[in-house]
Amino acid sequence: MIEDVLSDLRKVGGINASAAVTRDGLLIASDVMGEIDAETFAAMTATMTGAAETAMSEVKAGDVRRVIVEGESGKMIAIGAGSNALLVVLTAPEAPLGLILLKIGEASRRIAKLLE
Repeated sequence: MIEDVLSDLRKVGGINASAAVTRDGLLIASDVMGEIDAETFAAMTATMTGAAETAMSEVKAGDVRRVIVEGESGKMIAIGAGSNALLVVLTAPEAPLGLILLKIGEASRRIAKLLE
């Protein structure tokens, strides 16, 4: 059923890949195509999110809502999906960030419910 949530995200314009991962980097489910290695994608994004959480804690800036990394050819966005998982998406560089944040927020809540 998590695969269905990820498949629905693919229908949102600009989302090229998505994955549900544990907070320690293990792949739960993915919807990736092409040359992206889903296991590596999962591990690296969990590490990135963990580092952001540590940094925010150190500066006493509260909980991390999401992590967004912008590169030349796209954006990577990680958001919590319950207490033990993350939803991570890879977007096209010109993707409409507002719509994508709305949709991944909805998807992360659905995944969190499925993992309860």
